[in-house]
Amino acid sequence: MAGHDIRLVLGFDFGTRSIGVAVGQMITGQARELCNLKAENGIPKWEEIEKLIKEWKPDVLIVGKPLNMDGSESPLCARTKKFANRLNGRFNLPAYEHDERLTTFEAKGERMAQGGQRGSFRDNPVDAIAARLVLQSWIDEFLAKSQSKA
Repeated sequence: MAGHDIRLVLGFDFGTRSIGVAVGQMITGQARELCNLKAENGIPKWEEIEKLIKEWKPDVLIVGKPLNMDGSESPLCARTKKFANRLNGRFNLPAYEHDERLTTFEAKGERMAQGGQRGSFRDNPVDAIAARLVLQSWIDEFLAKSQSKA
């Protein structure tokens, strides 16, 4: 897909209990959090994802890829890849994985710095923040590559 064809992107931070969702606009080069969706043992409520896709009409879907610090694949990578493949199959949209190393750690730090954390992160997940961080990283890299080709 040519870069000028991509206008809106949805990003996902896949987890077994919660899936964070963010939206990014290529014209502004900015991503923002949308919501956290509940998952049960890694199985999302597909109807909720379908609602978001119908509402936002993204051109591309980005899924955070949970690599280990040394770049090797973590045990969750296989499930994340399966989620990305199912997004592609269900919604006929390109679904790409993107390195998400340290995004959950950074998201927790953001939440703590804002003084907005009450209770445990399990009860008040930061997955949408992590999804925004992954998506912003993808947008930044995509735009940098597009500009270097121009």
